[in-house]
Amino acid sequence: MFDIERWQEIFETLRKNKLRTFLTGLSVASGIFILVVLLGFSKGIENGVKSEFEQDATNRISVWTGVTTKGYKGLNPGRYIQLKNSSFDAIENQYDDYLEYRTKDYSIWGGNVSYKNETGDYRVRGTLPDNQFIENADIGSGRFISQSDIESNKKVAVIGNKMKTDLFKGEDPINKNIQIFGMNFKVVGVYFDPGGDREESQVYIPISTAQQVFNAGENIRNMAFTVKMADNFDEAVAMSNAIALGIEQKVKEIHTVAPDDVSAVRVFNTLEEAEKIYSLVATIQAVFWFVGIGTIIAGIVGVGNIMLIIVKERTKEIGIRKALGALPMSIVGMILQEAVFVTMFAGLFGLILGLGLLELVGPQIESDFIKYPQVNFNIALITVFLLVFAGALAGFIPAYRAAKIKPIVALRDE
Repeated sequence: MFDIERWQEIFETLRKNKLRTFLTGLSVASGIFILVVLLGFSKGIENGVKSEFEQDATNRISVWTGVTTKGYKGLNPGRYIQLKNSSFDAIENQYDDYLEYRTKDYSIWGGNVSYKNETGDYRVRGTLPDNQFIENADIGSGRFISQSDIESNKKVAVIGNKMKTDLFKGEDPINKNIQIFGMNFKVVGVYFDPGGDREESQVYIPISTAQQVFNAGENIRNMAFTVKMADNFDEAVAMSNAIALGIEQKVKEIHTVAPDDVSAVRVFNTLEEAEKIYSLVATIQAVFWFVGIGTIIAGIVGVGNIMLIIVKERTKEIGIRKALGALPMSIVGMILQEAVFVTMFAGLFGLILGLGLLELVGPQIESDFIKYPQVNFNIALITVFLLVFAGALAGFIPAYRAAKIKPIVALRDE
């Protein structure tokens, strides 16, 4: 701790060098400010990416089909590959030990759904009970599709919260009948989805019922699975990739598709995509840290330079102090205190300014891939203290040189 006189002395010294002190402090403060803002936005990017993946299960493997582009085993190109219940059963049986959840889907886009005098066009999806977990659908009231509904071909429906708002106008929809293309379905549940209004503008019905009422027979549109997660993320990605490749090969084998036909069978592995994007986010964060720390280092160099100038200008004063009996450590302490004061004051100023900007601007940012930019206050504070330590190190060389000055040499300095 230093007394009032020492504080006054530091202020007086810095006042005499006010321009250099201001520029150095500005450099240090801007370094911390830039680092805080960059860290805040890197966290915002991370939050945005996680939010996008939270809309569905991260360990999801989805399978769609299209039209063949190559002839194979005597079959001409241009065939549409139609998935069947048997396609789903074959995949489920082969990979049952590795799968967590599994579902198949038969969808109708723009399905006419009405209740009393309200009507709208919504996506109607025939699905299995596991789809609730694959889509991360949170049941707000009632229940989801059950296995009993599937086996009995029941005309029951689970509607999204957006549909509830549109059609029921505040009325409780549970056990009420809605009409889907004029057919009565009893609402047994309402779900919320992290994807928002778009995902909540859907109605789920048992897939067996959908295939029956829409004359689909054994046809399905797509299927999805989640893989049991390993403790190690890299191992989980490797397993998911292997299963995704195996599923693609199996579907092509069942439907007689050329192994290298990339259009006929499409398999999307979200865990692999998550690994790529998280790696990109980590790279962005590393670049932000590099830029921010580089700016801070520039400020630290400025602190060292101004201390050298101050020592040079105060050579005679230091000689007098030593002639009066001042110990070398007291000279070192005097210079270090000034270096620490500059870095701490400027660092805290930059920290407060950066945090204030994030608090002010953060809530105004509306982007799918940048959400809630913020910085961990403890990390920011630790960075400031490391900055102060680095500032002390930067001031140590000038302080040590000042302590080595001989009084007789210092008093002769012009």
